[in-house]
Amino acid sequence: MAGIKSLVKDTAIYGVSSIVGRFLNWCLVPLYTIMFPADEYGIVTYIYSIVALALIILTYGMETGFFRFANDEKRNEDPIEVYTTSLISLAGSSTLFIIAVLLLLNPISTALECSAHPSYVWMMAIAVAIDAFTGMPFAYLRYQKRPMRFACIKLINIGLNIGLNLFFILLCPKIHAHSPGLIAWFYDPTFGIGYIFLANLISSLITLLLLLPEMWHLKYKFNFALWKKMLVYSSPLLVMGIAGIMNQSIDKILYPILIPDPVEAMTGLGIYGANYKIGIVMVMFIQAFRFAYEPFIFAQNKDKGKNKEQAYRDAMKYFVIFALFIFLGVMFYLDILKYFISPKYFSGLQVVPIIMMAELFFGIFFNLSVWYKLNDKTMWGMWFSLLGLAITLALNILFVPRYGYIACAWAAFACYGVMMLTSYFVGKAKHTISYETGRIISYFAMALVLYFIGTNITTSHQWLTLLVRTALLAVYVVIVMKRESISLASLLRRKQ
Repeated sequence: MAGIKSLVKDTAIYGVSSIVGRFLNWCLVPLYTIMFPADEYGIVTYIYSIVALALIILTYGMETGFFRFANDEKRNEDPIEVYTTSLISLAGSSTLFIIAVLLLLNPISTALECSAHPSYVWMMAIAVAIDAFTGMPFAYLRYQKRPMRFACIKLINIGLNIGLNLFFILLCPKIHAHSPGLIAWFYDPTFGIGYIFLANLISSLITLLLLLPEMWHLKYKFNFALWKKMLVYSSPLLVMGIAGIMNQSIDKILYPILIPDPVEAMTGLGIYGANYKIGIVMVMFIQAFRFAYEPFIFAQNKDKGKNKEQAYRDAMKYFVIFALFIFLGVMFYLDILKYFISPKYFSGLQVVPIIMMAELFFGIFFNLSVWYKLNDKTMWGMWFSLLGLAITLALNILFVPRYGYIACAWAAFACYGVMMLTSYFVGKAKHTISYETGRIISYFAMALVLYFIGTNITTSHQWLTLLVRTALLAVYVVIVMKRESISLASLLRRKQ
């Protein structure tokens, strides 16, 4: 149980940077949706979808590979040597990526529908290359179990990004309107959404500087034999990562292709992207959990006996419990949360519950990945992700032209649902972990019943509706606490 307490504690600290940080970034969505029309916000959504894919390719599974080899007592590798080998590898690949993009800037800009603004492309290319490289120092902080420093640097990055967005998008136009000469040397009012990308680039550069202490005073050694073994281990993870991020992004990448009218396509993509951000709360929780869980499972694997198996079971159960709580919380208070985006985007609110449940399925899939990661059978993760990608592609191509962005949401739901189920059943045969499946399913059933009751309740006053929904959320918490034998007194004692 000590392992689970440590996991919960680290998840909470990582959550400060992930959940609070993403929440603050989330607060930029109303700014974007108010200041820019839907078709321009669609361009932002489109470019960041490409960026997400590029980031996975540029990290090529090295973070997980680092945790595997740095914690493997059988291989007896020096953790510092594993780290410096990974760091040198990522530095070389990120540098080559920047050079390639700059050499091919014009054709890439044309392909990304940014021929009039090639600066969008080179700014994001440099930013994503830096982010890929700094992923390894962040991984090293996780390995050293230094979540506080990890969280502080992440929050500084996010704070800078938000501050620069507010400066360029809100403050500069006001200064320019009254005293254009003061900022004419760096501010161009026609640059528009380009300042979103510039803010990202500056914050990435500052983050790199803050992480220099994690790269100084090391005895650098590039172990070529170790590097090859890490690539063999990580290459399926790269394919899995590409397939996984394409499952998240391919709908947004394909949307302008599947909808013939360019303005309609970018408008629909902007509406979908803005409402997708409401469901990002689930993604925040999964990301925070993942930061703590990955080093946890590899460290836990060193233990003998049944304790580690119980830790994996408990981690799965409590993940589902908290994720369902988040799902109910967002859906019950959606009448308030929806105002984080402009009312002109409300037509896309129907995608929120679908996206949130899809992301919950992905979180369970990530939990299930323990069996193939610990047994060096990462090829299975690749096959599951490719299966999901095939489903995503097929459903988007078949239904988006007819039904629009709602088909994108259902495709994500089907994709992650199938990945979750196939990983569970294959894992059950290959590496049995006796998850409390019956109890987990019962929590799902209870949450869905409460969801349908709560979202179909209508009263004459919104505050009364919210009060009833709050009572239903409390019912979920009370039932869970009773079934898991968790008392309020025990929770208060743990705080003390």
